[in-house]
Amino acid sequence: MKPDQLEKYSSAMTLSDMEIFVFPELMYSLVLANIMSPVIWEWRELDCFKKLEGKGSFKRLMRLKQFIIDEYDFNLDLETWGLTSKTDEIKRFESFISPGDIAKSNALFGYEGDKYYFDVDIRKHFGLDKFDGDVIPYWKTETVEAMNAFRRKGGYERAAGECVSLAGLYAAAAFVVCQIPLEDIYMILTPLHSQNFIDLEDGVLTNNRRIVTKTMWFNGTAISNKAQRALRNENVTIVAHSSGCVHCLYKDATIDRKAYEHFAGRLAKYLRTDLTLAVFASFLRSNRHYQEYFQMCRDCHGHPQFLKAEVLFHYEHGSNFRVADNTFDKLLAEVSEEEFVGYELPGRIRCDRLDKFLAEQRPDLTTREGKSAFRSFVEPAIPDAERFINQLADFLYTEPRLPSVDKNYLRTNPIRIPVDYTRGQVIDYLQSIRQGNITADLAFYAYRDVQTCDWTPFITAALERNPVSIEMTGSMSIDQVHKWLESMGDDSIYDGSRLAQPDEVANYKTGDGIEKAFLLANVIRHRHPDQSIEISIDNADITLLADGPHCFKSQKNLTKKVGMRSGKSVVISD
Repeated sequence: MKPDQLEKYSSAMTLSDMEIFVFPELMYSLVLANIMSPVIWEWRELDCFKKLEGKGSFKRLMRLKQFIIDEYDFNLDLETWGLTSKTDEIKRFESFISPGDIAKSNALFGYEGDKYYFDVDIRKHFGLDKFDGDVIPYWKTETVEAMNAFRRKGGYERAAGECVSLAGLYAAAAFVVCQIPLEDIYMILTPLHSQNFIDLEDGVLTNNRRIVTKTMWFNGTAISNKAQRALRNENVTIVAHSSGCVHCLYKDATIDRKAYEHFAGRLAKYLRTDLTLAVFASFLRSNRHYQEYFQMCRDCHGHPQFLKAEVLFHYEHGSNFRVADNTFDKLLAEVSEEEFVGYELPGRIRCDRLDKFLAEQRPDLTTREGKSAFRSFVEPAIPDAERFINQLADFLYTEPRLPSVDKNYLRTNPIRIPVDYTRGQVIDYLQSIRQGNITADLAFYAYRDVQTCDWTPFITAALERNPVSIEMTGSMSIDQVHKWLESMGDDSIYDGSRLAQPDEVANYKTGDGIEKAFLLANVIRHRHPDQSIEISIDNADITLLADGPHCFKSQKNLTKKVGMRSGKSVVISD
């Protein structure tokens, strides 16, 4: 492979945040790798999904959400995959993208987002404040196998993954388990987050382990407010789709233009809503400091009774019923009679009158006229009504900061996989289009299928981007490293002829003999860069030669000879 090609293909083996940012095709390659995995197809046979056969995709998606919540943790440990440096990463990618562009768009290289992120100290939340110098974490994305293998790692009782891993998992499972067409799934990456937009009903966003419907987006709860952070406050760097992808910095785009424009329109519609009393109640739920300017009114035997809005929201907090929806009367019934008064509370807006105003005037807060009409209604009671109206408008309308539609759209072959394909048919189809679709080709590298792939990218990644195994063995001699590997489990986290990288073996304390041999090679190469290393793979027998033989056993049924010379020279033969 040429150097530029090797960088891309070896990146499919490690899938770091930077690698996906520079090579955006990798994001969808991970989805395809997960779709090829037997793991997600096995979910279809679980009782919780079998009983939903014949049900609609939305109902199955709701069940998938609960399954992922039950089975997976959100992993925020940025050091799971070790550390690298800004200097090394910038040098590695300088021929692809400028350091300045990286810093403006990537969370590990100085990006902070807008003022919102300074206010909530988002870098501290993610643990990035520890990496203000040259040292930064490898922020890597896991395959479904690596996510599941977290159960083997100390401190974890369930599978786990960070946001990009969960987005890749959700996209694959939405197709395999929920049978949602790939054409209806759009991946959205921002500098600090990754999620999917599923073009189903009014639209659904996946957000880490959860999903957010349009109704949920506007319900004003703390969970929904957190789910909004990325699209409200960050630029979208990449949109990935079965037809291709679009990147904020690259002029060329491979995504189908009509598909991208359709997505942009559907997302924009999802992020906007009309102003009704129920939506206004959600705004007050999210902005509690405005509740003191409103009051609720009810009829009691022909006489009006009044209640402070903040009191009713307090009751709502511990109730199954909600303000201003179809359970409103049941919520009022839970309120103690002592909370009501028989006179209109001075200086507060009556919500029944607000409801009438909204129904008759239907103010559009995106227009000057709409804001002026609403200001006239609320100004007598609310100080700084202009600020109040602007905050309400921001709640109602979010403008996503997508990559420009003005791109050079390249003609590419889209990935078209019918939802009724079997796993075998999916793999055969992707094999058949590898020559003409680089995303499909890269998917087999992300899938770690060395049987059908050039081994060079796997070896390059194993020897250059696996710092955890280096750190864990730092105090051991080479012989002690060998004994440590022998003491581990012998099963690979990947089935068949697929191979784990050294840091996966180190983190999960298990690996096939081939995988252990490459971990040992990584340690030797780090300590003695000029030393020649040879790995002989002869079905069950694995021998690593470097100042003496180191032997392992394999169940992968592979044959290969790998010679690693000084520098980065690698010789591979069958």
